[in-house]
Amino acid sequence: MSDARLQVPRGTRDFYPEDLRRREWLFGHFRAAARRFGFEEVDAPVLEHEELFTRKAGEEILEQLYHFELHGRRLALRPEMTPSIARMVMARSGSLRFPLRWFTVTQNWRYERMTRGRKREHYQWNMDIWGETSVTAEAELIAAVFDLLDALGLAHRDVKIRISSRALLEETLRNTILADRPEAFPGLCVAIDKHEKIGEDAVRDLLTDSDGPVGLGEDDARFVISWLGLRKVEDAARHVPPDSRAFADLQRLFNLLDTYGLADRVVFDASIVRGLAYYTGIVFEAFDADRKLRALCGGGRYDRLIESLGGSAIPAVGFGFGDVVIGELLSDKKLLPEPPRQLDAVVFPFGDDERAAAIRVANALRRERQWSIELVLGTPRLRRVLADAHRAGARFLYVLGPDELSRGEMLIRDLDSGEQTTEPIPN
Repeated sequence: MSDARLQVPRGTRDFYPEDLRRREWLFGHFRAAARRFGFEEVDAPVLEHEELFTRKAGEEILEQLYHFELHGRRLALRPEMTPSIARMVMARSGSLRFPLRWFTVTQNWRYERMTRGRKREHYQWNMDIWGETSVTAEAELIAAVFDLLDALGLAHRDVKIRISSRALLEETLRNTILADRPEAFPGLCVAIDKHEKIGEDAVRDLLTDSDGPVGLGEDDARFVISWLGLRKVEDAARHVPPDSRAFADLQRLFNLLDTYGLADRVVFDASIVRGLAYYTGIVFEAFDADRKLRALCGGGRYDRLIESLGGSAIPAVGFGFGDVVIGELLSDKKLLPEPPRQLDAVVFPFGDDERAAAIRVANALRRERQWSIELVLGTPRLRRVLADAHRAGARFLYVLGPDELSRGEMLIRDLDSGEQTTEPIPN
């Protein structure tokens, strides 16, 4: 087999035991945070009908699908979890009791340009609330993100969540430059979401491209880009009426987050728009305070997603939190642990004469104490077995040699204290 064939495809990862222990440590924190907030875990196939992701034409994500045709069916690996959850809600909407609090920890695929913190295959923690119209749902989700970050050991100053409103931007533009062509708004959001990646000049080119989906004049494009620079809610609301629902929602959200004790950890940032077309209201993204990494997580309200898939409207809000960027941040902060192997004991028979007794010991410990037991399969020297047991983090070593077998007992060594005791060999 060639050297190239021994490498994983670009953007994917192997998980050796030590890597998988770190991954499961992180996933354990995802699940614990979700359950502290009363969420239930669900799952769905990694393979979906392609149409589930292509109904919203014009989004960048459509170019990143891993998709194929098999037996006349167009299928795709999921690039994100929200459409799958929407499909599940639609399938049982008549029998579900709202609001729903669901979370997932899933593997996702996007064929995109790789940078630090961005891979083509990644795992993502999603939390979604379905059936709640008020921003109490957004506040609860943002609080859950900070609950996780605190549990991971990050300091309050390490991460900020930046909040904006697609609804406020839409109201502003429909009252001004898009008054006669509101249909251009989704394409405009896709363009300005690239602001951080491609820069202001490139975004202006996208907005003013006469052959593109937006086609703004130069002055209008400058107005949009200047709006992205706003950092006060009141400034962003200058072009909407005093009774604006979007403005009221933003104000209430920040008041709620103050009640959660999070006022110093959230900021208004008009440049947060999120590129997916289904967002309709509040949007937010979490970044490391120094902005050295891409977003840790992002989400917002998507009240019309079910409608876009052909169902009845159900309000919803959620976020996705990837495993790659948080791993980079924890590594930078020296907070990424090396979880030990979970092994209670090693059972060591000196040779074949002692093996039957060793099997009885291992079986008894596994069955009666529910311990993790490694039964030594070959005949290495005791010194090697001791070293391996210490390296694996085992608590005890059970030794069965000719002398122990003749006495009908096993030698038990406490690997922390070095103390040795004996017990009868189980029948």
